[in-house]
Amino acid sequence: MSSILNEIWIARFPLLQGVVNTIEISVLAIILGTLLGTIVGLALVYGPLFVRYLCRIYIDIMRGTPVLVLVLATFYMPAVFGLKTGSFIAGIIALTLFCGSHVAEILRGALQAIPRGQTEAGRSIGLTFPQTLLYVLLPQAMRSMLPTWINTSVELVKASTLLSVIGVGELLLKTQEIIARNSMTMEFYLLAGGIYLILNFAIERLGKAVERHVAFR
Repeated sequence: MSSILNEIWIARFPLLQGVVNTIEISVLAIILGTLLGTIVGLALVYGPLFVRYLCRIYIDIMRGTPVLVLVLATFYMPAVFGLKTGSFIAGIIALTLFCGSHVAEILRGALQAIPRGQTEAGRSIGLTFPQTLLYVLLPQAMRSMLPTWINTSVELVKASTLLSVIGVGELLLKTQEIIARNSMTMEFYLLAGGIYLILNFAIERLGKAVERHVAFR
């Protein structure tokens, strides 16, 4: 027992750096993916036919592509066009595209589930369509999509482990580097798993708190 505790103490700074990097990657990807997904989702529901087709192609490709393939593609493909992107930026782009496609589909379903009478009611009191969208439709859609969005955020934290294959120093890669030094494979993989569990549990609890707060508004 003292041996594993001693090794954890020795590896405390790499582990902390891995946790910080994982949180940073996940938060950036969730925020950017949510913004992208909101734009695509709105275009998918209210955009011109051609724009809706393009959005549907994007969503189907992103949701049908394994995240690992997406990560490798965003890391290696820019080099074909003479562009250089670091592993961190490539990882953020991959997870943002993945998150955006899911958020767009969630928002589409939430908006289309709102009765058409809500739009007509907004028009009847003199609201323009952008005002109806902002003050009537989106608040209702956000409430209904919040639980699924929380699940997507949790999945994104899990997907961040795949960035280790392109050299991003998140928690899994740091754990592998520590194991390569001390050969304590099971112990440190269990530790990493526990840290991921804590992170995902924190996201779930925070999401539930927001969901309860929104429900009473």
